Order: sequence, then C-alpha cells, then structure tokens
Amino acid sequence: MAINENPATDALDPLVQLGADMRQLRKARRLKLAELADASGKSVSFLSKIERGLARPSIAALQDIAEALGVEIGWFFQTDGPAPFDERPYIVRAGRRRRLAYSSVTSTDYLGMEDYLLSANLDGQLALGVTRYAPGASSGDDLYSHDGEEAGLVLEGEIELKLDDDVFHLSAGDSFSFPSNILHRFSNPGAVTAVVVWANTPITLRQR
Repeated sequence: MAINENPATDALDPLVQLGADMRQLRKARRLKLAELADASGKSVSFLSKIERGLARPSIAALQDIAEALGVEIGWFFQTDGPAPFDERPYIVRAGRRRRLAYSSVTSTDYLGMEDYLLSANLDGQLALGVTRYAPGASSGDDLYSHDGEEAGLVLEGEIELKLDDDVFHLSAGDSFSFPSNILHRFSNPGAVTAVVVWANTPITLRQR
C-alpha cells in the first residue's frame, strides 16, 4: 500500500482532521485567527500551525481553544471512534453528534440548552442541528439577530418563539422559518424538555 508522505493531504490523518475541524468551527463563529488567539491565550502562529496540521496541541491547549470557540473539548474527538473515511463528508451517526453550545457556571445565557450538529461538517452554506431545551431554558434574555435565514421543527415539547414584538407558541409538529435579521429569541415555557431540529444558512453558530 502506498503511503502518503505529505500528511497535509491525507484526509485520514487525525492531526490534519483536528486542524480542519478547528478551522471550520472558527469560520462558522466568524472569528479571525487574531481574535481566537486573544480569546484562547495562544499565538496566531501556533493556531495557524494547528489548522494546517503542522502542530499538535496539548490537551490543556485544546481545552483553552475549545472554550474560546464555545464548544466542549469533545467536539474534536469521536466518542464512537473515527468515522469511516467514505462516511465522514456526508453522514453523522447518532453516537458521533458533536455538541455546539453548552451550559456552564460562567455562561447563564444558554443554561439548560444542548445544541448538537447534525451536518457532517461546517464547510457548506447550510447547518443542520438539534437543540434540547430543558424546562425554562432559553437562548438568552435578550433578542438577537444575524445574517441569513433559519427554520425548524418542534419534535417534542413546546417552544415560545419571539420575533420582534410578536410571540408564537409552538408545539410538537409545528415548524417555523424566518429571516435571521429579525430580532428573535427561543425559550421553553413548558414543564418537559423540548426538542427542536433546526437549519440555518449561511452557517451561523450561537455563541455561549
């Protein structure tokens, strides 16, 4: 079997994959390398080498980078082992979903929310995900807006969607779509966990 002597072109190389995942997530967060460097306490040069598959960060360094990008460190690892090469660009198995935003004692905006990416990667123009809202959870006290469009389907429970001054109550089976430049906010006013599948384009990920 031929061995690829240039690891930067080897899609199976875990170091290269780590760099690609980090670059995709940084771009989806609309962050420049310098901004990520400031947030993570790492140098631009070091981060650039990681993204190009030329440097291997320590677990401690990767933890700082993950926190700056608003994900858990597990984003960069596959809990069920590496995805098969032919599946990775297209398929996400249930056990390999990656978590986007998470609750912590230092982040109250998304307390009680769990965001998981259903798209195979962040390279395209469309992101698909699923969010679980614990009772009383919300996307934050303030309404927010961004470029693009978004849509979703409530699978379980109920959701309150606020668009500018309008408030809509959605139950399982109800769906929504709206331009993302409208000020909006999601919350779960019910007593059970709500589950919503959502899509947005262009890719914009919520910050913690």
